[in-house]
Amino acid sequence: METTNFGEHFMLDCYGGDYERLNDKDLVTIVLIELPEQLGMKRLSDPYVFKAEDNAIKDPGGWSGIVVIAESHISIHTFPKRKFVSIDVYTCMNGINRELIKKYFKEAFKLEEIEENFVRRGTRYPAHNVC
Repeated sequence: METTNFGEHFMLDCYGGDYERLNDKDLVTIVLIELPEQLGMKRLSDPYVFKAEDNAIKDPGGWSGIVVIAESHISIHTFPKRKFVSIDVYTCMNGINRELIKKYFKEAFKLEEIEENFVRRGTRYPAHNVC
């Protein structure tokens, strides 16, 4: 059976962000609207952004947001008091513009440092329907 890879998962852990920007629900929402457009992706929903309260362990609270796209999803979890944001861009598209994504988030949240992980997903995904 001929195979291909299903898509790409680009994960960013970002440090030294601007407290006010990381604590801005409207900015998180705007990012989840703008980035799919810039990447040529189709949103299937409006973004959902939720206030995550301090859990008194290691999570000091922040904003968690997700947008479902035809190609999968983009999620953001901000931790303003730690100046940290965790981001996932998961898509069935191949060849996503990782530099554009990093630059976009660096500017949006005024980040100082970005740690990135990239995974090709579904590396044995069937190239054709089997049924």
